Amino acid sequence: MFDRLQAVEDRFEELGQLLYDPAILNDPKKLREYSQEHSKIEDTVTAYREYKEVTAQLKDAKSMLEEKLDDEMKDMVKLEISELSERKEQLEEQLKILLLPKDPNDDKNVIVEIRGAAGGDEAALFAGVLYKMYTRYAENRGWRTEMIEANPNDVGGYKEVIFQITGQGAYSRLKYESGAHRVQRIPVTESGGRIHTSTSTVAVLPEVEEVDVEIHDKDIRVDVFCSSGAGGQSVNTTQSAVRLTHIPTNTVVTCQDEKSQHKNKDKAMKVLRARVYNKFLEEAQSEYADIRKSAVGTGDRSERIRTYNYPQSRVTDHRIGLTLHKLDQVLNGELDEVVDPLIVSEQSEMLKKVEA
Repeated sequence: MFDRLQAVEDRFEELGQLLYDPAILNDPKKLREYSQEHSKIEDTVTAYREYKEVTAQLKDAKSMLEEKLDDEMKDMVKLEISELSERKEQLEEQLKILLLPKDPNDDKNVIVEIRGAAGGDEAALFAGVLYKMYTRYAENRGWRTEMIEANPNDVGGYKEVIFQITGQGAYSRLKYESGAHRVQRIPVTESGGRIHTSTSTVAVLPEVEEVDVEIHDKDIRVDVFCSSGAGGQSVNTTQSAVRLTHIPTNTVVTCQDEKSQHKNKDKAMKVLRARVYNKFLEEAQSEYADIRKSAVGTGDRSERIRTYNYPQSRVTDHRIGLTLHKLDQVLNGELDEVVDPLIVSEQSEMLKKVEA
């Protein structure tokens, strides 16, 4: 492990020098590439340097015990040794986690798709609740959201809503949200006060650049048509809506949120690229995917991952057995108390596999 850590520190130093090289400063592509790599390993290097410093201090403290000290001084040194030993163990565990294989998509922006599933209008209403929860979470973390496509129903919910979240590490925290979200509450349409159970599905896809997945123009069928729904009279008079079909995978994306056909096509292409990429990822069955499946589930939309119980103000994540009686806070975008334990669970599973 320490050979790897030393290699990371050496690379960090090399990158630091490269970032001051005039040739690199005049090459935007290389500058961005090296800056990103430098940033990614900075936490590991910082922890490793602290580990080396603590180890050196611990060695010095232990050598002091071999000298002639009065009782008070000896007690102080023993206390220092205890504190340094504890910190050394903490850093060792931290470094093990920092060296775990990283999901290559963790730093990417995301495209989130929410659909009302079982429960009719109530499921669509809950899809709207989930949409607000994620947009508030994004706002809390300083991320930006952009609507891509919305298909509202008559009662104020969404049959389907697709939007983008742009921000550092968005996928690393939101990837755990894919799956079926179950709600238990009394619907506004229920006169008898009975609790109903409904579900909405969430899919979180990493935004994909053209270099990540190759989609040929010949493999895409483009259809344009008049928009329908909210947006004013102009939506029905121009062929601004776009439907893209990726023929090899039969992936279909429709976008009519913008009045411009060009903008709708650009947005639809983002979603299409992400969906096709996700299909390829699912088919790959990589080692990382196997580890993540054992830790936090498959991420499939058919898998129930969480229940939101309104009468008990309870949120339960079924993958790790986590229950919080903080429904209002969670729905208001305070998701870290749910996401952080999922990350810890995944890291623990990965550590077990590495150490086995």
